[in-house]
Amino acid sequence: MSTAMNFGSKSFKPRPPDKGAFPLDHFGECSAFKERFMECLRDSGYESGACRQRAMAYLECRMERQVQLMANEPLEKLGFKDLIDEKSEAKPDK
Repeated sequence: MSTAMNFGSKSFKPRPPDKGAFPLDHFGECSAFKERFMECLRDSGYESGACRQRAMAYLECRMERQVQLMANEPLEKLGFKDLIDEKSEAKPDK
């Protein structure tokens, strides 16, 4: 048996999760947004497409208030381009 266990040769450096994994909101800064989203899911029979506006608001809250947990990312890249286009079309021109 010449199996050497050299645990010091490799070092593991943890890194934040990629998109789609969100750390807990320990201070409850965005809990109101989360609750509105969850209520919408329950009311719609868990049809997530019906609650995209609320999902977008929740993610905006996380990006604005919890910068150390979720980096700012354009909402278009997170799948909300059509909702953003609707908002801009609904605004009257000055």
